[in-house]
Amino acid sequence: MDDNNRQVLPEMSSVWQETLNWQPTVQQKQQFQKLYELIILENKKLNLTRITNPEEFWEKHLWDSLRGIQFILENQVHWQEEKKVIDIGTGAGFPGLPVAITLPQSAVTLLDSTRKKINFIETILTDLNIKNALTITNRVEQIGRLFQYREIYDIALLRAVAPTLVCAEYALPMLKIGGIAILYRGNLTTDEQANLLEIIKFLGGKIESIESFNTPLSNSIRHCIYLRKVGKTPVNYPRSVGMPSQKPLFALKKV
Repeated sequence: MDDNNRQVLPEMSSVWQETLNWQPTVQQKQQFQKLYELIILENKKLNLTRITNPEEFWEKHLWDSLRGIQFILENQVHWQEEKKVIDIGTGAGFPGLPVAITLPQSAVTLLDSTRKKINFIETILTDLNIKNALTITNRVEQIGRLFQYREIYDIALLRAVAPTLVCAEYALPMLKIGGIAILYRGNLTTDEQANLLEIIKFLGGKIESIESFNTPLSNSIRHCIYLRKVGKTPVNYPRSVGMPSQKPLFALKKV
């Protein structure tokens, strides 16, 4: 990118500290900046994101991605051992890429069904020298039934993927007992919460917590839903490709 036209992410040191009780290192700041530049460049071809303004990108892609793992950032001394993380439906790499940059001790899998997006992410991993991430081009409904992927992850991340109940069906089969799914949401309705409580118990999970918060710059309402895996998920879940979204589990149970 031409230096004369180079857009620079805001520093936001005090905001990182005040909102997440955490600060990126110099190297992490450089990686965030390079990630931003690569996405802006590729966006002209792939239409990866409508968020291109530096402040918006910082808030809606970087800060928002890391807000979901605030409990790890605040207690990194307790998260030193390697954890297996999967970002389901990573798209342009969020939240998985910022998480991989921030938690170098974790092994992050970036899953998406679109080959072009995965190809792009692979170039990012090389350009940013990210050694702790790998990619898979596939659907979660397919890999969720394969023993080499099923019930092996400590953390599953799902952001802007599908409705809450569908995300639960995607995530819980991937988690080992004790693992946690983090669902990034905008607004969250009472009906969603009521249905979720019933369905995740069936899938072997429980609601650990639901956090409501506002983003630091635009003051937008956001939620993070934390689902804990406490029991085995029935072997025929997730259902086949398309079924979780076409016939959500709450609809099936009402029939």
